[in-house]
Amino acid sequence: MVPDVSTGSSTLGLINYLFGEGRRDEHTDPHIVAAWDMAGAPDPGRDPGATYVKLAQRLDHHVVLRTRELGGARPPQHVWHCPVRTAPGDRYLTDAEWAEVARRVVAAAGIAPEDDEKACRWIAVRHADDHIHILATTVRADGRRPRTHRDGQRAQRECRRIEAEFGLRRLKSGDLTAPRTPTGAERAKAGRQGQAVTAREWLRERAYTVAAGVRSVDEYFTVLRSVGVQVRTRIGPETGEVTGYSLAAPGDTNGQGEPIWYGGSKLAPDLSLNRLRERLPDQETAGRPQHIAEPGGPWRRAETALREARVSVESGEDHVAQAQLDAFGDTLHSLALATDGAHQADLHEAAKAFNRARRSVIRSDHQAATALRKAAKELAYASRDPGGLAIALIFAAVHMARAASAWHRQRGHEQQAAAAEEALHHLRAGYRQAGDPVLANLTRRAPRAATISRFEHDLRAALPDHADRILADSAWAALTTVLARAETAGHDVRELLSEAAAERELDTADSPAHVLIWRIVSQPNKRTEAARRRSAMAPRTVLSRPTAAHEHSGPHRPADPHDGPRLGRRGQAA
Repeated sequence: MVPDVSTGSSTLGLINYLFGEGRRDEHTDPHIVAAWDMAGAPDPGRDPGATYVKLAQRLDHHVVLRTRELGGARPPQHVWHCPVRTAPGDRYLTDAEWAEVARRVVAAAGIAPEDDEKACRWIAVRHADDHIHILATTVRADGRRPRTHRDGQRAQRECRRIEAEFGLRRLKSGDLTAPRTPTGAERAKAGRQGQAVTAREWLRERAYTVAAGVRSVDEYFTVLRSVGVQVRTRIGPETGEVTGYSLAAPGDTNGQGEPIWYGGSKLAPDLSLNRLRERLPDQETAGRPQHIAEPGGPWRRAETALREARVSVESGEDHVAQAQLDAFGDTLHSLALATDGAHQADLHEAAKAFNRARRSVIRSDHQAATALRKAAKELAYASRDPGGLAIALIFAAVHMARAASAWHRQRGHEQQAAAAEEALHHLRAGYRQAGDPVLANLTRRAPRAATISRFEHDLRAALPDHADRILADSAWAALTTVLARAETAGHDVRELLSEAAAERELDTADSPAHVLIWRIVSQPNKRTEAARRRSAMAPRTVLSRPTAAHEHSGPHRPADPHDGPRLGRRGQAA
């Protein structure tokens, strides 16, 4: 059961909507199911003699008296509006049950506490099977305004109790850190335009994806403009500095043909200018991310940073763990952007789902997550999906999402825990799509029996406590192929197994062989590394600047970070 509190200034305007046909003729039999005084609330839905104007006058009675007494205009935002909706699949509620819901919600929100004879006037209108709209005017009979501080949060808590008592689906409690959901009008508009998502949702995802790959607020604005988003900044009159910003989606206009703007904080709390500046301190952006010339380097560094971040989430202080989760959200967006293949869709969905899990009431120590955030930015400009390294990173993301879900659940962050679980579901699906064909190929290319037997001896010597589980794992044959390749690349098999097993997830992993495979795959080739070091130490007679093609392998990456990652225009596939 979801309450959604908002305020306005026109009682008659809201009544017209509640008793009208709806924007898409969706209102059926609108009528009052509860009120401050059923006898004193004329019902235009059931009484032919009742009018919208008469009902508005009754509701505004105390508002008008207060205005006359004090003079001047009516109190600002004196109309309190709260739709309350049951979850999909919930049973049908009778009018009497909805009336009880309405009375309990207005009492919990401070609009009309029980047995308060001077409480605000209110009505509850039902015009569909699954929800009601509560309308109240926020002036009491004694002329005072009601105490509605945290009214939405209190209404939510009451709805959780109602769900339990009425046998309805139990939803997750929020902590006021969730982004605003699209309105019915926004969803209807998107449907008319043939868009899969509303402009608000489209802008939110674009903003998150761009923020994951840039290094300053100025670059954030530049890249947004480059992918078709309109950007409007607010300048402080005294300092001349940017104090806020709004975004508009291409083609999203009002009746006058003007862009519809959404402030950053209205898209999501952590997209406000102040929050962006906390994690995007102004930096020199002239140079590209380092190490791009090494094709697999960004993927390896991201995988390493992600494993280290998971340790912080599982054992670190709360403000450090929260920062790592926020940076993990950036990593998922960059990972989805840099990946090829059918699994990319699941990675996009994982990043989208985790946006709710990346923030809570706990403030982040962003400095503690510098390594992971830097890796996420580098990944946004990395070469396309280098096979096994990408799968190793997805595998690490699966473990991080699981740790995030557990961390939120332990702290009572119900919505965030559910969002992390949803992201985990998509990451697992993406891992299966990307990893299964590779593992099957590795299994087919397993070395001969004598080599496998030798690797078994190495395994028992290096990991005696885990050897039986690994040998019984269906991925053991694939692991032998990986070990053979690593041995050819200059690694000592026993040392490599010991290093790979040092990761904490081996004890609890469902498939320890999978853990070892992707941990080993993410290791650099020792012979190649040695050759690179020798080459770097050799004398040079000509110093030349590397070409853009050498620095950026993969045609999708821009020659200049200001051009931004390939996000796609609205209505087009990214």
